[in-house]
This record gives sequence, C-alpha cells and structure tokens, in this order.
Amino acid sequence: MTILVTGGLGFIGSHTVVELINQGHECVIIDNLSKSTIDVVNRIEMVTHKKVSFIKVEMLDKTAIRKVFQQFSISAVIHFAGYKSVGESVKQPLLYYQNNLFSTLNLLDVMQEFAVKKLVFSSSATVYGDTSIPPLTENLPLSAPNPYGRSKLMLEEILRDLVEANTEWSVALMRYFNPIGAHTSGLLGEMPYDTPNNLMPHVLKVASGESAKLQIFGGDYETLDGSCIRDFIHIMDLAKGHVKALQYVEQHTGCEAFNIGTGVGYSVLSLLRTFEIVTGEKVPYEIINRREGDIVISIADVQKAENMLNWKAQYQLEDMCVDSWRWYQSIKGYV
Repeated sequence: MTILVTGGLGFIGSHTVVELINQGHECVIIDNLSKSTIDVVNRIEMVTHKKVSFIKVEMLDKTAIRKVFQQFSISAVIHFAGYKSVGESVKQPLLYYQNNLFSTLNLLDVMQEFAVKKLVFSSSATVYGDTSIPPLTENLPLSAPNPYGRSKLMLEEILRDLVEANTEWSVALMRYFNPIGAHTSGLLGEMPYDTPNNLMPHVLKVASGESAKLQIFGGDYETLDGSCIRDFIHIMDLAKGHVKALQYVEQHTGCEAFNIGTGVGYSVLSLLRTFEIVTGEKVPYEIINRREGDIVISIADVQKAENMLNWKAQYQLEDMCVDSWRWYQSIKGYV
C-alpha cells in the first residue's frame, strides 16, 4: 500500500513514517517545512535504509494536494499537518482555525475526488477539556478549552458528518496525549526549531546548558506537587499506534475515536526528577504564572485502543527521558 502522510517531517509524522516503512508500506510525505527541514528525509532514510518520496506542499493549496494524488496511487492517508501550539492558538485563534480547518477540508475534498476513503486523523486529548475526571474515556462529552483544541474538535465533528453521509469512509480519530522521547537509534527526534511548544525540548535545552532555567507554568494546581499532570507517551509507541489504526481502517468502515496514551499520569516536576536521575543532568527550574488554556490533569483510558487496535504502550517514563537525551546529544552543534 502507498500511504500519504501529511506533515510527515514533523515529530510524530516522521516517526510514524519509519514504522510504516518497517511494516512494508510505501510512504509519500508532504510537508510545507514550516516546522521542519528537508534534513528529516535523510534521517528517515538513515533509520530505515529505504528511499522515501517527499513533496513540499502547502495544504491550503488544493491544487498542490491534487497533483500528489495524480502522481501517486494513494491507498490511505495519515493526516498530521496542522498548527499545534496551545499558547499560540490563544493569541492567534483565526490563524489556527484558518490553517487547521481549511487544510483538512482541502485534503478531504481531494480524497473524495480520488475515491480514497481511509483516513487516520491526528486529533488531541485537548478535546476532553478540563472538566472530566481522569482517566478519560472516548465516550465523554467533548469541550476543548483553547482554539487549538477546538479546531481539532470541529474537525472530528466534520469527519463524523462525512462518515454518516458516506458509509464507505473509514476514519480513526487519534486522541493522543503527550508524546516525548525519540527513536532509539538517536538519529530521529523532536527538532527544536524556534521556540519549542512542548515540554521536553525545553528540558533538553536547560540540561545541555543552552538555557539557564526551565519555566514551569503554575505550581499551585490541586495536585500532589502543584504542577500539572500529563500522560506522557513514548513517540515510538505513538507511531506504532498509528500503524495499528491504519490496519483498523483498512478492515472496517465508520468513524472511531481512540485514546493513545499509557494510562499513567506524571506531574511535570516528577518528569524532571526522573530525567535528572536517568541522565545525571541537573535541570534548574522556576515556577511562573499559570498559562491560559492549560489543562490540570490529563490521563488516558486506553482500554479501547488495547481491545480494538491490539495496541498497548510498551515504553516507560525512564525510556522516554533517556531516548530524548540521547537524541539531543547527537544533534548538539547542529541546531
């Protein structure tokens, strides 16, 4: 099968491409390189020892998407492309709605045109909002607390409407939690372009001495140590979950949501302590004001993915920290 991976040079996309290739799939990657570089293609090829097809495409350009479908015989799509910063979405909501919604609508239009009706969609645990008691199950009422999350929630609703209107479609909505870690080879990981949106790249910059101190948003939450609690998942577990979801949509029709996490919550401060223990590096930090739009506790109920996708996370928090540090040490001087 030839799988189109949008945003395939990003953190999650690139690791998923590696897993797809390992499972014998041909991959066509499209990415606009706004948050990645062409060097990721080389890194994917170094890890897999296979050539990959990459085309620079702006997802807001439907004609450019159509040309990809004309050039390749696409069987299914894994859709990662989109803006993902909670903080930025609060400051620039129109940017997020325009990019995330319109790019996906363009993709769906072209998929329909070429009768490609199998989609694995990159959603987010933010669609659960901050009102539910964890662990979070897929059948909970949905209410996202920020424009980024709301864009994902809107797209989930659009996809459900699409499947209801055309029962030949098969869509997996991947609500994943907090991916960290890197490929165990040290050749592929989260590249810290500009100001990172996620926690681990900031931790790595402080541990390596590039930044003086880590800023933690809020230390007065109603948790054991006052910091937010997250379900951190190793990027390779997450990638394998997407491959399992692809297998699912190949064999079923309809629209199903799946939590992809470990089912275990760790506070931000406990993540720091674990990182320091397994790497031997100190991470100085300071507590600053809470960040607008942040959720206090986010932990997945993963039973549905385990039962329906035959998938379960294998890596521990210690593995995530060690692999992240190995990756960052390998690119020192590169960024």
